[in-house]
Amino acid sequence: MDTIKFNDKGSIKMVAHRGVSGLEKENTCPAFELAGKKSYYGIETDVHVTKDGKFILAHDSDLRRLADVDMMVEESNFDDLRALRMKGIDGGKVRDDLFLPTLEEYIGICKKYDKQAILELKNSIFREKVWEIADITKELGWMDRVTFIAFSRQDLLYLRERYPEANAQLLIGYCTEDDIKFMVDNRFDTDLYNECLTKEKVKRLHEAGIKVNVWTVNTLEEAKKMQDFGVDMITTNILE
Repeated sequence: MDTIKFNDKGSIKMVAHRGVSGLEKENTCPAFELAGKKSYYGIETDVHVTKDGKFILAHDSDLRRLADVDMMVEESNFDDLRALRMKGIDGGKVRDDLFLPTLEEYIGICKKYDKQAILELKNSIFREKVWEIADITKELGWMDRVTFIAFSRQDLLYLRERYPEANAQLLIGYCTEDDIKFMVDNRFDTDLYNECLTKEKVKRLHEAGIKVNVWTVNTLEEAKKMQDFGVDMITTNILE
């Protein structure tokens, strides 16, 4: 099995959602490495703060779906989370290479393959931890190649305090005029749920100077629809 080729995407930038999660276990180094070897513009992931104040990558707040264990990421210590090993997407054997990555490992893979890091700040994070996440990307020499995304407006505002020029997108399921005003006032772009979009909405966002990323698009039919709407980026599990 391979990615589905979107050969006529034109200027649209493709982002691998949690790595190539249609082919490898989401948010793992193998999923990121696979994205790195393909034509994606960026690799998306999710960063949590652990109970002991460290950073680890996973989408869900609990690990029942991902690792078949009853653990809450933010209520668990880093070492316990890091020790977990997971099965592949085929549900076969537990693999030694499928573990929750560190922020440093993820940025390292983005650097290795020259990919934009699309980094979601999960849940609401204290100001100092938002700053620390951004500081790590800067120390690793990749700050200019990170796009921070978050549902939390406050997390993005914390980011702006320390890094006023950081590339950032507000994650939203449905875009209102209040959302547009917030993005314009604070110079954020947007990462929108694909089913809420219309051609008119994309036009309105572009007129406001807001770039549009869209999630999660996994069929050529839907990708072509988003292309017709005029989106700037598509986040996907399997399209390339």
